[in-house]
Amino acid sequence: MFRRAFWFTAGAAAGVWATTKVNRQLKKLTPESLAAQAADKAVEAGHRLKDFALDVKAGMTQREDELNDVLGLTQDPDRPDNVTALPGQRRLRAIAHDPHDQTTHRSKLSYNRNEDH
Repeated sequence: MFRRAFWFTAGAAAGVWATTKVNRQLKKLTPESLAAQAADKAVEAGHRLKDFALDVKAGMTQREDELNDVLGLTQDPDRPDNVTALPGQRRLRAIAHDPHDQTTHRSKLSYNRNEDH
């Protein structure tokens, strides 16, 4: 008698456990639950992309600083933070007038359309 009662109770408990397990799985497969899971995954992916973009930006800034040091470029206090200037002598050579520059000679000459006829 106790043996039958034990197996009846064990069977009833297994049935309740299986029913609750199945109901939980069915609730996970409802459209609302699937939409919420998809939204959570999308938010998580967005955070990962943001972290990746910040890492890339930090790496770019670090590499730019390394290149500026190697090339001898310095920060000019009169310019915005992201603009660098050439050191003194190199800057003067870069902005000095080039006597071989043809653009200045062309701008001095006027073009008369009537000369072609």
